[in-house]
Amino acid sequence: MDQKRALSSIIREVCDGWSLSGSEQFALRYADGPQLYITEQTRGEIKNGTILRLAISPGRAARQLLERIQSHGIDARLEALKELAKLSADPTFAAEFINMEGIGTLARLVESGTHFGEMLAFTLTAFLELMDHGIVSWDLISLSFIKQIAGYVNQPMVDVSILQRSLAILESMVLNSHSLYHRVAQEITVGQLIGHLQVSNQEIQTYAIALINALFLKAPEDRRQEMASTLAQKHLRSIILNHVIRGNRPIKAEMAHQLYVLQVLTFNLLEERMMTKMDPNDQTQRDIIFELRRIAFDGENDPTGTEKRKAMYSKDYKMLGFTNHVNPALDFTQTPPGMLALDNMLYLAKVHQDTYIRIVLENSSREDKHECPFGRCAIELTRMLCEILQVGELPNEGCNDYHPMFFTHDRAWEEFFCVCIQLLNKTWKEMRATAEDFNKVMQVVREQITRALAMKPSSLDQLKNKLRGLNYSEILRLRQSERMSQDDFQSPPIIELRERIQPEILELIKQQRLNRLCEGSCFRKLGNRRRQEKFWFCRLSLNHKMLHYGDLDESPQGEVPFELLSDKIPVSDIKSVVTGKDCPHMKEKSALKQNKEVLELAFSVLYDPDETLNFVAPNKYEYCIWTDGLCALLGREMGSDLTRSDLDTLISMEMKLRLLDLENITIPEAPPPVPKEPSSYNFNYNYS
Repeated sequence: MDQKRALSSIIREVCDGWSLSGSEQFALRYADGPQLYITEQTRGEIKNGTILRLAISPGRAARQLLERIQSHGIDARLEALKELAKLSADPTFAAEFINMEGIGTLARLVESGTHFGEMLAFTLTAFLELMDHGIVSWDLISLSFIKQIAGYVNQPMVDVSILQRSLAILESMVLNSHSLYHRVAQEITVGQLIGHLQVSNQEIQTYAIALINALFLKAPEDRRQEMASTLAQKHLRSIILNHVIRGNRPIKAEMAHQLYVLQVLTFNLLEERMMTKMDPNDQTQRDIIFELRRIAFDGENDPTGTEKRKAMYSKDYKMLGFTNHVNPALDFTQTPPGMLALDNMLYLAKVHQDTYIRIVLENSSREDKHECPFGRCAIELTRMLCEILQVGELPNEGCNDYHPMFFTHDRAWEEFFCVCIQLLNKTWKEMRATAEDFNKVMQVVREQITRALAMKPSSLDQLKNKLRGLNYSEILRLRQSERMSQDDFQSPPIIELRERIQPEILELIKQQRLNRLCEGSCFRKLGNRRRQEKFWFCRLSLNHKMLHYGDLDESPQGEVPFELLSDKIPVSDIKSVVTGKDCPHMKEKSALKQNKEVLELAFSVLYDPDETLNFVAPNKYEYCIWTDGLCALLGREMGSDLTRSDLDTLISMEMKLRLLDLENITIPEAPPPVPKEPSSYNFNYNYS
């Protein structure tokens, strides 16, 4: 096949070879895989050795199928719908079929309610595939169609394939149309969706949670709290814990993503309180602070306590650890954490009263310089937990990072805070900290919490055990093993040695990055629906002169040979590498795509003539490897966090090896003086 010839000319030649007239009624399709049609725009994707076959053109195929699905014969209609469901994934065919009002025909077939079983499943599959191309707006969908689809979801006994596609269609409606969200929300109740989580089919469970997430995400802000209350009343959390997380089947990537999205959306309900400042003149809010003081110092059965201690309020607030002793309400005027910090403190005081009283009284009886200020610590800890769990951030499309322990308690956020405030108090004592050490203690506590979360504890009790093992001395040991203490390497001779070693180490890192680019990496294509994942692979040629890339049907296991990567870019044509918001594919806004985490993993190669190759790395490590490697190819500085970390680690190891023989020997600040010249050079050694 001569790629320089027009596609119509090639098709005409094939038709002539088989004595077929009307070559414009034919087209070329792939013989294997999705069997997509080949157009002038996609012909460049054909790989060497690919088998093509002659087929009727997309327009002719669309016309024939449209006629067949409206025929009276049941068998003929079933076969036509089956073929349509397969062909609808092809964008060329989809455009032709939609132009013939095909989607309206499918919608009417569904609305009629006369299709059941396989026939209905194929109809819904074709409809969803066609709509996913984005050619037709979802806003054109009729109310009767929505009612019919919702009916399949609400029925107690319905075919699995029909239920699966119905849930997917409703999810797409909610995510793609504001007006359809309201219609779907009226037709579907959360209780009916929760019922689908108690089945054994993980695909159905995944689609059900995806629809709940979509309704949650698109709900107006004033309705989200109401929806969360409804989900809590229906025991969504315990059902997910028992039927999904602790089920008999391993959790697949898509289910993990939907659990992560639900976790993020649940924590985002805290954003309003996090961004609400306390009004020092609001008596209701001030009463909460009075309650904190009363529980700590007055006891439950002391009716005269309030009057008796009024003159001592200021002293009590100081003992509670507030910065503003006279009016502690001023401590809650900074956002974040705003009123969320006060909510956490009140929860601790009421639900874990003994723990609260012990922490406050223990510190109030300690020496002044070593007391842990409970109020200040609780406020700063709340702010830190909001940062760690990214409260207020939109879900990241490529993330599966959910924490099972947050599904084990109805008040998971508050319980998490209670565990962490006890950790902070314990770490403060272990560090024998004073008020001046406040920021140091908070840094250690942040490290303890992030390390414990990385171990994915399955319950709050497991979290406590992990944190117990990560005491201050263990953190110090881990820090020591991860990096060399900088204090020992500040003398001029050591600094000079470091500067001499650094170019060698940088060259070593550069070679490692280029070697990794030669091995290549798999990247996921960002699409409208995550469940239809598509992959592509990119790798650098062994002579470092070409970037080879191409699409894959599935994520590869190991290295992909160059022969399977049909496209390539000469390195000499690359003009620059851009990252984050500067990338062309990040300038298009999307609710799940345009957020901090995806931006941090995005980079693009700009090459002549005005072309781009867009990447979204699967993780931060791959992002650093590729941006470093591409910068190295262009002769630019490698500036990623990974390079800085590797440079520190390798230089530290090299210096430790070189200084091994100088252990316990003090290295002077200045080199020793050069001895004076001898008075006479008339000397020699006598070896006899």
